[in-house]
Amino acid sequence: MFYLYFHTSPRGGSLKSAMLHLSADVLWFFGVFLREQQEHCISNICCSYFLFEAGLTTYFHPGINLKKIHSYSIKLYEKLEEETGQPVGFHQPGSIRIASTPTRVDEFKYQMTRAGWHPTEQYLITPEKVQELFPLLNMDKVLAGLYNPGDGHIDPYSLTMALAAGARKYGAQLNYPVQVTNLNSRSDGTWEVETPLGIIQAKRIVNAAGFWARDVGKMIGLQHPLIPVHHQYVVTSTIPEVKALKTELPVIRDLEGSYYLRQERDGLLFGPYESEEKMKLQESWVTNGVPPGFGKELFESDLDRIMEHIEAAMEMVPVLRKADIVNTIAGPITYSPDILPMVGPHQGVRNYWVAIGFGYGIIHAGGMGKYLSDWILEGEPPFDLIEVDPNRYGKWTTTEYTAAKARESYGFNNIVGYPKEERFAGRPTERTSGLYDLLKSKCSMGFHAGWEQPHWFYKPGDETGYKPSFRRTNWFDPVGREYKQVMEKVGVIDLSPFGKFKVKGTDSVKLLDHLFANVVPKVGSTNISHMLTPTGKVYAELTVSQLYPGEFMLVTGSGSELHDLRWIEDKITRGGYKAEIANVTDEMGVLSVAGPYARQVLQKLTNDDLSDASFKFLQCRHLKLSNIAVTAIRISYTGELGWELYHRKEDSVPLYNAIMEAGQKEGIDDFGTYALNALRLEKGFRAWGAEMNCDTNPLEAGLEYFVKLNKAADFTGKQALKQIKEKGLKRRLIYLTLETDNVDPEGNESVWHNGKVIGNTTSGCFSYGAQQSLAFAYVPIELSKVGQKLEVELLGKNYPATIIQEPLVLTEPTRTRLQKKGESPKI
Repeated sequence: MFYLYFHTSPRGGSLKSAMLHLSADVLWFFGVFLREQQEHCISNICCSYFLFEAGLTTYFHPGINLKKIHSYSIKLYEKLEEETGQPVGFHQPGSIRIASTPTRVDEFKYQMTRAGWHPTEQYLITPEKVQELFPLLNMDKVLAGLYNPGDGHIDPYSLTMALAAGARKYGAQLNYPVQVTNLNSRSDGTWEVETPLGIIQAKRIVNAAGFWARDVGKMIGLQHPLIPVHHQYVVTSTIPEVKALKTELPVIRDLEGSYYLRQERDGLLFGPYESEEKMKLQESWVTNGVPPGFGKELFESDLDRIMEHIEAAMEMVPVLRKADIVNTIAGPITYSPDILPMVGPHQGVRNYWVAIGFGYGIIHAGGMGKYLSDWILEGEPPFDLIEVDPNRYGKWTTTEYTAAKARESYGFNNIVGYPKEERFAGRPTERTSGLYDLLKSKCSMGFHAGWEQPHWFYKPGDETGYKPSFRRTNWFDPVGREYKQVMEKVGVIDLSPFGKFKVKGTDSVKLLDHLFANVVPKVGSTNISHMLTPTGKVYAELTVSQLYPGEFMLVTGSGSELHDLRWIEDKITRGGYKAEIANVTDEMGVLSVAGPYARQVLQKLTNDDLSDASFKFLQCRHLKLSNIAVTAIRISYTGELGWELYHRKEDSVPLYNAIMEAGQKEGIDDFGTYALNALRLEKGFRAWGAEMNCDTNPLEAGLEYFVKLNKAADFTGKQALKQIKEKGLKRRLIYLTLETDNVDPEGNESVWHNGKVIGNTTSGCFSYGAQQSLAFAYVPIELSKVGQKLEVELLGKNYPATIIQEPLVLTEPTRTRLQKKGESPKI
């Protein structure tokens, strides 16, 4: 284990010879696991913080796998003093999130079911227990608390010194200050890093430069979407009631007051998050760069800006009214648009990695350093963390967008976290489909990788707009209407946000045979294929079509566009394949037409024969609809009769209008992604990012049909899968129906059996066909048989669930095949 830190000058920093730090700042960095020092030139630091940082640590995170990052950091810090001999000032009195509204109590129940299948402790506690743990609270508004034992705070300076001591103890060389003046990418993928002391050769580089990350990115033509925000916290003088306590107070987070508060010696420290209207950005650093010489300086404080939060804190903790403020600290924190860091390899630049944008640096530091180092050394991420993938952003992420989202993210720091949350600052981006202007007033739009995509459509009498809830809300009945539209008539959905790539070249077939676990489709055919990691995890799922000999179209979900592109580009380069890939996502629109009358409608617009005999399921071809050129694939994520129609973006409106006009007799109408999700779940279709990801292998996910272990090509992950199959599975994906009331599963809920949590759901919804809730879940093999009775926790209540045979509704191709055999298929 190597724990490294780098303290750099205002103008840069590096490690000579084996290790290089591309930082151009005076921040403290911490936390990492490092091996193979001579082979890799790695700056394994993942967070940056000024000494003004309040040093909070918590096991809590509303996400799933980011809990693992928090846990690793805390466990690292717990043993750091013993390992290095350096005190770190780590206090672990626990923390309590305060609920003072019924909605907030619902949120805590929602978070409890998402934490139940994780090993870290978290409890929903009563007001009486809250008062016992924090006796100085005004309990008038306290309804409940979310308690995490082991949470607390650590001294950033002492932590950094300990990490530095650990680095030296294990032989790491720390050189600073050394200015990085330029970066040069060599043709073999290695880097030359120019410094006043000479050029350093590096196999790969990691930008972990904190506020200077944008400046480092600009050296190679990248505009990282980062912006510093002003954050303030206040420290009081000694408070007699605090001094008299025998044990340290837990950290509290008053979510309605939007501040955190902890004990600081015999006084209190509290830091607020102002609204987006009042908070302040340091925008000049984005346009002009970080000022030369900026180091440990602080910003000028502004108590007026946070006065309403001070008053809220005084009401919640009345002893504050008698305390004197002895210090107000104001300094910068780097924000990404969604406040999550950007960690991992960057698409479009070989061997360039980032660990930047840490809005909560200390709690992410140790875990992210370990995560990043493991990925670099092992060739795949140790677990799924696509939410921090730097490639979730693209050219559409402008400076204006970044600023608008940073304001919103900071101001929403303690907002209620609902399922299916939407945030509207900075929208729409420049990345809109050809149908956006036509549809925007008719539906509730959702945000997908910069795109606006219809979630559900309005009809007269509907309650329109975004109405978030932990229970069924205004979209519930309209989505049922759209479900019925597709099942009984014909519907149209805009799928333009799909990631779309063209692959061609003399080695294109060989490349895809190595990339995918499925066989390469023949010319004019399409299949579903999966890219696996070396250890057999599901890195991606794509639709693969061979349009012409050796020329393919690959389609992936909107959220994994650059994630998948980077992986394929890397395989092409490392394998020396004579093939090229082009990203055509923004150039092409996609409309899907689905339902029993889909063929009848589309046939009116073309002379090509669309009959089942002529245009079979999973075939693709070029044709014209209303004289508009399209690439048509007979496939639909609804599981019903349908086609996906790929076309030039500028043809989206005329194509849509032609289809809608042709379908008037059949009662054609729009449907959105919420109905699409309900339809795919009823058909038993898996979704990447839910049922499968870098935490799952395709065998336990029930994807055996798409994995051809007997094909000749030694595809990535093949040998690992053979070993997994030989050893046998420990868990598997199962299909559940639930007896619920006004709440439905959505994924990541705890699954119970005999009073114990034994698994978790991956996705779920209300089945409008069966009129009950439906979910996928992972459970141990011994509890995975059809008919097994389980329970699923939703909002603090365990609901009865039963494993059923999947799918609930047979797909249209299967029903058609059974009908031809004279059998009666279930719908």
